[in-house]
Amino acid sequence: MNGGIVHILLEFAFFYPLAMSLVWMSGGIIYFLRWERREPSRVRPPGLVSYPMVSIIVPCHNESEHVRETISQLADQSWPDFEIIAVNDGSTDDTGAQLDQLMTEHPQLRVLHLASNQGKAMGLRAATLAAKGDYLVCVDGDALLDRYAVHWLMIHLLSSARVGAVTGNPRIRNRSTLLGRLQVGEFSSIIGLIKRAQRVYGRIFTVSGVIAAFRKVALHDVGYWNTDMVTEDIDVSWRLQMRHWEIRYEPNALCWILMPETLRGLWKQRLRWAQGGSEVLLRYWAKLLHWRQRRMWMVAIEYLISLVWSYVMGAMVLLWLLGLVITLPPSMHVPTLLPQWNGVVLGIVCMLQFLISLLIDRRYEKRIGRNFYWMIWYPIAYWMLTTTTSIFALPRAVLKRRGTRAVWTSPDRGVR
Repeated sequence: MNGGIVHILLEFAFFYPLAMSLVWMSGGIIYFLRWERREPSRVRPPGLVSYPMVSIIVPCHNESEHVRETISQLADQSWPDFEIIAVNDGSTDDTGAQLDQLMTEHPQLRVLHLASNQGKAMGLRAATLAAKGDYLVCVDGDALLDRYAVHWLMIHLLSSARVGAVTGNPRIRNRSTLLGRLQVGEFSSIIGLIKRAQRVYGRIFTVSGVIAAFRKVALHDVGYWNTDMVTEDIDVSWRLQMRHWEIRYEPNALCWILMPETLRGLWKQRLRWAQGGSEVLLRYWAKLLHWRQRRMWMVAIEYLISLVWSYVMGAMVLLWLLGLVITLPPSMHVPTLLPQWNGVVLGIVCMLQFLISLLIDRRYEKRIGRNFYWMIWYPIAYWMLTTTTSIFALPRAVLKRRGTRAVWTSPDRGVR
C-alpha cells in the first residue's frame, strides 16, 4: 500500500504512540537523574525549618467499608501539626455514624455532614472553608496514605511561594485479577512516567485526585474546585497553571488506592477520566490561545492529538469491518488489524518503557518487577480502552450542559 487515506492513517497511528513513548522515557530519565537519584527513598524525609499546620481533607460518600482504615492511617502521619476534616457528603450508609464515632478516637478529626449528595468538588470546597491550615492535603475516602506522605508533599509547598499544588504517587492495593495487575504496571510505566516527563517539560496535565496537596491561597486565586466538571482534579490543575501557579510531582508521597477489577467498573472510570479531559479542553481552548498561556500549549496539544489518534484508530477498525462485507477502494482498504513490523517495533518500545519505569519505581515498591510479565498484555487491553473511551467521551463532553453539578457515584473498588 503506497498511498491513499489508509496509508496516511496507518503512519499516524504508528508514529504518534512511538513518539510519545520516547518523550515519556526521556523525560522520566531526566527527572530521575535530576531529582530522584539523589534522594534516599522510603526513609524519613529531610527536616524542615518550620512545620506549619496542615489540613487533611477526606471527602466521603458511602465509604463505610473503608473510612475507618483511611482515618486511622491518616491519624498516624509523621507531620507534627495537622487536622483531619472528613466530609460526609450525603452518604446513604453508616459512613456518617462511623465518622462521628471516630472523632472520639482521634482528636485531630472533625466531621462535616452535608444533607444531600453535593459532589466531591462541593465537599472539598466546604472542607477548605472550614480548614484552619493554609496548606491542604486531599485524600480519597478509601485511600491509605503513607506515614511520611504529608511531609514529602510539604517540602515542595514550603520551598517556593509559586508552588500551588503537589501531586503524590498512587499505588494499587488490589491485585487479585489480571486487570488489577495490569493497573500496577500502568500506574508505574504510564502515569508515573508521564508525570515525571511533564514535570521536566514544564506543565502537568493533572494532579492525582486521590492524593494531592494545595496551597490555600492558590485555590482561592482560581476560585476553588468547579462543581460542574466531571473530573474536578483535571480542571483545577489547568486553572492553577493558567494562573501561573506551579504544580510538582512527588513520587515519595505514596498513597495506596483501590481500583476497578471488572471491565464494567474500569470502563466507567476511564470514560469519566476521558470526559474530564475533553471538558477542560473545550472550556479553556480560547484562553489557551493567548501568548501568556504558551507553557500550557504542549499539554493541550498532546491531549488534542491523542483524541485525534483515538478517532483514527476507530476509523481504522471501522474500515476493516466494512472491508469484510463490501468492496472498498484500494486507498481505503485495511487488510488486517494484526500487528505487522510496525506493531513489533511498538511492542519492543512499549516493553522498554515498562522496563525503565520499573527500574525507577522499584525504589518505592521492591517487588514491583513481578508485574512485568503481565504488562505484555497492556498495549492490547489499554490502547483499546483508551481509544474507545476517548471516542465516546468527547460527544458526552460536547453535549453536557454547563452548570450541571457533578455528584458522587459509587465506583468499582475491586474484587472482594
